[in-house]
Amino acid sequence: MSSTWSLPDPMLATPTADPALAPDHAAEPKWDGYRALVGRWPDDRVLIRSRSGGDLTRAFPEIVGAAADLPDNTALDGVM
Repeated sequence: MSSTWSLPDPMLATPTADPALAPDHAAEPKWDGYRALVGRWPDDRVLIRSRSGGDLTRAFPEIVGAAADLPDNTALDGVM
């Protein structure tokens, strides 16, 4: 079964001199690691893509295994 769903573009951090946030905003610390998107398709396919588009799927088999339990058409954006 083919799917037209695809991973979104990664969210990128914006440096700021003042960490004060507006009431409707959130922030997180910048951790060192790989910024990546994890996606799960309805055909049980899981993909881990770096922010530059590289395929990191084989490098993180434990994340692939955990992502298999995500709902169809799910994307997670984060640092690993």
